Amino acid sequence: MINKTYITQLVEQHLNDGLIYLTSVKVSADNQIQIFVDGDEGVTIADCVSLSRFIEKTLNETNEDFSLDVSSHGATAPIELPRQYKRHIGREFEIKLNNGTKVNGLLTEFNNEQLILNYQERENKPLGKGKITVNKQHKINLNEIKESKIKLKF
Repeated sequence: MINKTYITQLVEQHLNDGLIYLTSVKVSADNQIQIFVDGDEGVTIADCVSLSRFIEKTLNETNEDFSLDVSSHGATAPIELPRQYKRHIGREFEIKLNNGTKVNGLLTEFNNEQLILNYQERENKPLGKGKITVNKQHKINLNEIKESKIKLKF
């Protein structure tokens, strides 16, 4: 039987804890399978083709009908795993926290428990009228994050 657990096991068997890793698997009731992968150094078409062929070969032995789509995680998809942050240091993020707050900024540091976003904010001058731009940091623990997306610039 084709299910998410079985597909996840097959993907992890093929990827074998290498530079490419699984971020998401979706299996519909009619066996439409979507597999999303990311990589420490990016994902190539050849990576997706190799994984797709492995999964197809294995599933063809089950004699069940299925459709399969293997693709990279995608630039607009939310970050799923802590491992993904390291590769995106230096990029702009929009992060929704569990308390409903949104934080935007440049990812400058990441350890496996916390990330640091730098941002600028306009504040009143300490003396006199007017405003000044102040550089600030926001330290965020991973367990505070509800959703995290890379902000694309066009």
